[in-house]
Amino acid sequence: MSGDEEASFDPKEHQHLRYNPLRDSWVLVSAHRMKRPWAGQVEKPPEKHVPRHDPRNPLCPGNTRANGELNPDYDSTFVFENDFPALQPHAPDPGSCEDPLFQSKAARGVCKVMCFHPWSDVTLPLMKKEEVVKVIDKWTELVEELGATYPWVQIFENKGAMMGCSNPHPHCQVWASNFLPNEPALSDRCQRAYHQKHGEPLLLHYAKQEAEKKERVVVESSDWLVVVPYWATWPYQTLLLPRRHILRIGDLTTAEREGLADIMKRLLTKYDNLFEVSFPYSMGWHGAPTGPHLKEDNSHWQLHAHYYPPLLRSASVKKFMVGYEMLAQEQRDLTPEQAAEKLRNLPEEHFKTREDQEQGAGEDKDAGK
Repeated sequence: MSGDEEASFDPKEHQHLRYNPLRDSWVLVSAHRMKRPWAGQVEKPPEKHVPRHDPRNPLCPGNTRANGELNPDYDSTFVFENDFPALQPHAPDPGSCEDPLFQSKAARGVCKVMCFHPWSDVTLPLMKKEEVVKVIDKWTELVEELGATYPWVQIFENKGAMMGCSNPHPHCQVWASNFLPNEPALSDRCQRAYHQKHGEPLLLHYAKQEAEKKERVVVESSDWLVVVPYWATWPYQTLLLPRRHILRIGDLTTAEREGLADIMKRLLTKYDNLFEVSFPYSMGWHGAPTGPHLKEDNSHWQLHAHYYPPLLRSASVKKFMVGYEMLAQEQRDLTPEQAAEKLRNLPEEHFKTREDQEQGAGEDKDAGK
């Protein structure tokens, strides 16, 4: 090949840019970088043996939290006001400033913690389907309760010490604010612009196309679709989408909630099976704004959940968002298609279930000697 000829494009070998229509931004894909040797930081693996009930754990049933309050002996989900909230309902107004470089506004809201299960040694993929449905039902209650007043209710789960979670007990947080935060505000603007131009919700149209293409689909059902998005930034990032037009989690039918529980378990089992570890991630739900926006036309919105896991090469090597990513542009080290294929081909039986079965079989064999 002469120096003037260009090689045919291979997304696995040649860097390229991909557009993220939810953020009106671009991500640099450089999959060939996975060939480089790694001599950087190696993370400490998560605890393998978490006690089912730790008397020192403030999230366990019957234990005392930092503010002196006693948890009830709950046997399902449990919600309480965050003992160290980032948002408070009656914070004073900082006042305005005429200088455009020194602007501030009042920030008010509430922060809640929601425990998924009374046991510390389970996570969502290891819970029973009906237990996960109860989690979804409680999410719905909280969005409807807080969304009656506040324009944004953010459900999010930080799982694993790698994502800043200091407590192994299965739980999430729910923050409601009197303002629309940066990410949903940007997503609202992008979805609205797409709908005005194309006459269809962005993510509804996107889900239909991904369901046809199949190359980035991880798991799917009649009501739900999970893909590694075309514009993914994190290595094994996924997007969870309903197949029909749904604005908020409260609009789901009973059957759709049950289907959501099933597809969440399938996805999170694959995550854990990838490196046979309790897979860390940050996840959260985005739906149409609430509060004063409830009466507005939000037909451009489509309910969806983002999963952002940091692991890249193994259970102990993560993707670092530093340097170029912080100062120039987001960059990823394998193509979304490669990530989706890896996840898609993983078994849907959790590796811990298999280990328990093998251990039980071994014990039965020893007993028979």
